[in-house]
Amino acid sequence: MKSEDILENYPPRMENVLLILHDIQNNNPQNYLSKKDLSLVARHLNTTLATIYGIASYYTMFSLKPRGKHIIRICRSPVCHLAGVVDVITELTKILKIDVGKTTPDRRFTLETTACLGQCDSAPAMMVDDVLCGNLTAKKIQATLHQYMKHAIPEEGGKGDSSA
Repeated sequence: MKSEDILENYPPRMENVLLILHDIQNNNPQNYLSKKDLSLVARHLNTTLATIYGIASYYTMFSLKPRGKHIIRICRSPVCHLAGVVDVITELTKILKIDVGKTTPDRRFTLETTACLGQCDSAPAMMVDDVLCGNLTAKKIQATLHQYMKHAIPEEGGKGDSSA
């Protein structure tokens, strides 16, 4: 669905800005908000590009750079840290062969950290797209990622780089 079509679903009120940005990003095959998208939203809401950019850059759930098809967010809260999140990050970087903040060359995964996922009772925790995974171990990480790795992803416009 095109960004212009998405905007038609929302009345031009600032109270809709987060819903609009989520909808546009979720419909972008590269999981991000382009400058064109931000400009369209600003025009639709009758505000400045700077205002929309400020909102999009403030919230960690939005990205202004292309990302992989699947977003992996690792909780870096103190509870997850004490529960061994460093080992989780080490395992993920080993399996994916990328560092935190990067995207795999095939653009399948982007690895990010977040301040808290609210899953302290099942620390260490991560989220793959919208799916929470807790009580992580190396074996559980491998099994979780295997579910996403077994399906081929069609090319969507050339090779990506791993700098996202």
